[in-house]
Amino acid sequence: MSLDTAVKTPHDQLAEMLAADMAAVNALIRDRMASEHAPRIPEVTAHLIEAGGKRLRPMLTLAAARLCGYAGPYHVHLAATVEFIHTATLLHDDVVDESTQRRGRPTANLLWDNKSSVLVGDYLFARSFQLMTESGNMRVLGILANASATIAEGEVLQLTAAQDLATDEAIYLKVVRGKTAALFSAATEVGGVISGADEAQVRALFDYGDALGIAFQIADDLLDYGGTSAVIGKNTGDDFRERKLTLPVIKAVARAGAEERAFWIRVIEKGRQGDGDLERAIALMQRHGAMEAARNDALMWSAKARDALQGLPDHPLRDVLGELADFVVSRIR
Repeated sequence: MSLDTAVKTPHDQLAEMLAADMAAVNALIRDRMASEHAPRIPEVTAHLIEAGGKRLRPMLTLAAARLCGYAGPYHVHLAATVEFIHTATLLHDDVVDESTQRRGRPTANLLWDNKSSVLVGDYLFARSFQLMTESGNMRVLGILANASATIAEGEVLQLTAAQDLATDEAIYLKVVRGKTAALFSAATEVGGVISGADEAQVRALFDYGDALGIAFQIADDLLDYGGTSAVIGKNTGDDFRERKLTLPVIKAVARAGAEERAFWIRVIEKGRQGDGDLERAIALMQRHGAMEAARNDALMWSAKARDALQGLPDHPLRDVLGELADFVVSRIR
């Protein structure tokens, strides 16, 4: 094995193995994000889609379809659909979160305005539904439509639960399954469905995507308290400043004494944050082992994702998907 091969990430390997399919996906995305009458739509969309995103979700659809032996054209349409749904949610999320940075660049709502971000996000959702119908597969349409509704539901649940210290790990998991894992699992599941895979394999693909998405989100939550801006694509501590009850915070709150709980009420529920509060929050999470416990949860979900692959055909793509499950949590070890 050459040195070049040895240092490639699972994501890089997927990109190489699916290069021709991804080229077709990217061409379709560029074609469908065009607008004859509203030039701001491709401007805003291109800013986000061409900002160096990893295209992980559409690659999951392509990989699942190829793994199950699909030889038709519609995996490309479904992969583009998944990317449009993802991009639409990012545009909306940045408005809701009042974010200023995404993938290391200014957000669309900062460069243009909130109205443009919301309306272009709506346009991309509409485009995604146009794309998904072109496969002519009603089951695929149902999966992606349900995922879109679940994502919106998860975002609303997070809005109501994010600053409530009564939010526990069960509610957190519902939020994560909604806002993150739903699109991962839909992306993998539709790849199997469009291929005509048997029900056991379709279920295995769903389980893989679900567990991978949960592991991915927990890792992302942990990185907010210990990663670098270059790695996470946003500013370290953004979740704390936005008063989000992510898993490490939930675990620390559950183990807090009266004085510590008063601190969490002040900074999360009441939003009165000052100098040194982020550092104290991190120290409390470390004192109670909350960071380590959340890390162990991420590793558990990563292992579940890898285990789900055992029900799928023996294929080089299956091996890389297994490595991907390990890779999404490798940043937090």
